[in-house]
Amino acid sequence: MSLSFTRSVIEEFRAHGGRVGGPFEGADLLLLTTTGARSGLPRTTPLGYVRHGGALLVVGSNLGAPRHPAWYHNLLAHPVVRVEVGTRAFEALAVPVEGARRAELFREVVRVAPGYGDYQAATERELPVVELAAAEPEGWAGPPEVRTLADKILEVHAWLRGQLRQVAAETEAHFAARDAHRGEGAPPVPGLGLQIRQRCLAFCQALRFHHDGEDGHVFPVMAGHHPELAEVFARLGEEHRVIAGVQERLAALLAGVGVAEPERFRTELRRMSAELLAHLAYEEETVVPLLTEIPWPPVAGGQG
Repeated sequence: MSLSFTRSVIEEFRAHGGRVGGPFEGADLLLLTTTGARSGLPRTTPLGYVRHGGALLVVGSNLGAPRHPAWYHNLLAHPVVRVEVGTRAFEALAVPVEGARRAELFREVVRVAPGYGDYQAATERELPVVELAAAEPEGWAGPPEVRTLADKILEVHAWLRGQLRQVAAETEAHFAARDAHRGEGAPPVPGLGLQIRQRCLAFCQALRFHHDGEDGHVFPVMAGHHPELAEVFARLGEEHRVIAGVQERLAALLAGVGVAEPERFRTELRRMSAELLAHLAYEEETVVPLLTEIPWPPVAGGQG
């Protein structure tokens, strides 16, 4: 699609509650907003989708072209995406599915929308099937109400803890599948490899964004109001630099989950997780109590 045509589809979609005419009339269409892998800018793309259980499936068909579409490369770099369906908009975790699960879901897609089978026949590359699932970790309910900046930080911390728990659960599921493999030949491609990678990236990027906000705004403002806590804020700044290194090591560890020795992997994952959780606990002990009177969202012209 040309840029002008894409823009017109997006405008029509948003103006008519997700309904679009012309070649898309009657089609199941969503808007996927990814973050540019190189530019870091938001990129919105209209895509057909298929519902499967509680998730939405999109296919990187690129109309059967030999290369994956740009939006697919974007979500590999930035897995948390924004999805618009009808009048709803929400954040999702974009996870390309692999191995036998990819084959199963692609068959379901082709059953619902046979044209994707034609696109696959037109190219030698395997068309990616991407599951758009809830960005929140399983069991996430969030706090009952967010009224202050302290509440917001606690909400972010709870989300981060949930993501770490789910990464650990998914790696255990992967090792269980490996252990269950019997017979000759190599074990099947790990069905959770990209899922673990995407969730780890989501965690690391959210934590980095959280720290950037603290270092660039929250901590300087609070240090001005509480000069007696200068050493605390200095320690937190240093911790953020240390945690950035832990995040890099965590990403590298999880990238090798497919060939990792389970016990060594578990030990390293527990150690890194403990460092990250200790940092969150220290923030909650030293900084969060100072933020209980600052409203969230920020009030125009008010404090912070």
